[in-house]
Amino acid sequence: MPHSKYEHLVTEMNAGVGWRNLADDGLSRDPTRDVEITAVDCRVLGGNFPWNLVTVETDAGVRGYGEAFAGPVSEHVEFLENGLVGENPYDVERLTEHMTQMLSGLAGGEGYSQAAVSGIETALWDAVGKLTGLPVYQLLGGKFRDSVAIYCDCHAGEHLGEGGDDPHETYDPAVYADVAEAVVGEGFDALKFDLDVAPGDTDTATRRLTNAAVQHKVDIVDAIRERIGGEPTLAFDFHWSFTVETALRLARKLEPYDLAWIEDPVPPESADAHRRVMAGTTTPILAGENLVRTEGFLPFFEAGAIDIAAPDIQKCGGLSEFRKIATVADAYDVPITPHNVASPLGTMASVHACATVPNAFALEYHARDVDWWDDLHAGGPLIEDGEITVPERPGLGIDLDIGEVNDRLAAGEEPLEAEG
Repeated sequence: MPHSKYEHLVTEMNAGVGWRNLADDGLSRDPTRDVEITAVDCRVLGGNFPWNLVTVETDAGVRGYGEAFAGPVSEHVEFLENGLVGENPYDVERLTEHMTQMLSGLAGGEGYSQAAVSGIETALWDAVGKLTGLPVYQLLGGKFRDSVAIYCDCHAGEHLGEGGDDPHETYDPAVYADVAEAVVGEGFDALKFDLDVAPGDTDTATRRLTNAAVQHKVDIVDAIRERIGGEPTLAFDFHWSFTVETALRLARKLEPYDLAWIEDPVPPESADAHRRVMAGTTTPILAGENLVRTEGFLPFFEAGAIDIAAPDIQKCGGLSEFRKIATVADAYDVPITPHNVASPLGTMASVHACATVPNAFALEYHARDVDWWDDLHAGGPLIEDGEITVPERPGLGIDLDIGEVNDRLAAGEEPLEAEG
């Protein structure tokens, strides 16, 4: 009986590209590291995003955990499992390239399927860390720092949604200021808000803003800066909503507020559009959450199109691919602050990755409104005084509470059995 409905397809694809079939063909190693992958699976947790929990089981009784970006990952994981069962989890780099090759006929080097690769790759590193007794950051080459600074994504204030046609009523700048003050009071010295909020009666299909809509967004920024002062790091996300012309009109009006960055001012496909925005304002421009693998970022670095890069480690190809992106970014003098909307598991994986590169200066936290976020793991809160300490324990160094995980599964998901 086939292992899954995709086994025949995976076998055919590998046979058709034997020149790039990276499956284990009798590779030798020390018998103490003769371990096989027995299963790969994905479960969805119902957080503020659908958190994709990926597991890699081994015949050594060790389970590795990873997280893939929110979205339809389970089918991709099921597809890839066919090429991974029987392989040795120690060969993380080879298996990662093997997965991308298996997906090659499905645009796997460019598309969303890299989220599945990312989650599985992270789980492989976790498993190898547990097998060797080493933390993941050590397996990746060591660390530059003992802790990683965290910035808090505050969404669109309390965002309110009640109110009339006037965006000042629905998205009251004073409420944004209240939230910013509260977040700073919780120990964060870096925070970000969404600024692509409803612009009143503007025709949003044009991706342009009226003068009144632009002024409303300026009023939000002004209210926050006035409340928290000039010292906390403050950024705003445009969510690729605007034309170059509108993004520049708004960016130029925000220049007096000394923002750390404006995020995704224009749609993600064009490096040249980002370059035009970046060239037209002194406000730094950040982008990258929609790009995957080093090949996706390279045109932006070559064009001088972004000031700060924001790869998502749960989507861009995994921990090793993130390190490659960061290395190329550093060659172009571009700092890194990864996009992160993950559970504690994916967040901790990102902490390990950020610790291993010189140019990662902060990591996003996007779950302030999930009051059970820290319940998913044993121990106290991960974030203390606006940072996360890099763990020294084997693997990712985070113990999931399996009972809590099962309580938070999305509808229809199979419970996760305890290890052992």
